[in-house]
Amino acid sequence: MLLQVQQSQVLLIDIQSKLAPAIADHAQLSQAAAWVLQIARLCDVPVMATEHYPAGLGHTIPSLLELLPSGAVHEKIHFSAMREPEIVAAVAAQQRPQVVVLGTEAHVCVLQTVLDLLAAGYQVYLVSEAVGSRTPENKQLALSRMQQAGAVVISKEMLAFEWLERAGTELFRQISKGWIK
Repeated sequence: MLLQVQQSQVLLIDIQSKLAPAIADHAQLSQAAAWVLQIARLCDVPVMATEHYPAGLGHTIPSLLELLPSGAVHEKIHFSAMREPEIVAAVAAQQRPQVVVLGTEAHVCVLQTVLDLLAAGYQVYLVSEAVGSRTPENKQLALSRMQQAGAVVISKEMLAFEWLERAGTELFRQISKGWIK
C-alpha cells in the first residue's frame, strides 16, 4: 500500500544525545531523520518524538529537536512507546493509520514499538536510512523481523514521492531540489 499524506504521521523514537554517538552511521541516520522531518513539515504530516529515560540518555539531539513542533516530545520508560498511555493516546489522537517510524535502537525500542503498533492495527513504515542500532547486524535483524511481522521498509525518497503523488507542483519543486545532480 502506498503512503498517503493525509493518512500518515511520523514517530521519531529515541534519537538522543548520549545514545546517538554509539549508533552505527549515526551522522547519516540523523541527517536522514532530519530530512524526513522537514518533508513532513512541508506536507503538514504530524510528527511526535519519544525520549527513553532522558535523565540517563539525554534529550533528542538538537538538530532534530529544532524540527519538532512544541509539545511533540514524550518521555518514556518502557522500551515500546506503545506501552506508555500518553503516547498511545497521542498516536490515536492523530486519527491517521499510517505510522512512519524513525529512530534507535532498531532491535530494541523501534522493534518493540513497531510490533505493538502492528498489533494495534496501524500500518507501519520504517525509513531504512533513518533507523539504526549500535551494530549493523542488529539493525538488519530488526528490519527483517519487523518486515516479517508486517511492517514495510522504505527509503526516504519512497516516502517523499508517495506523499507528493505527482510532479509539477511548487511543493514537488521545493522538495526535489538537490535530488538530481
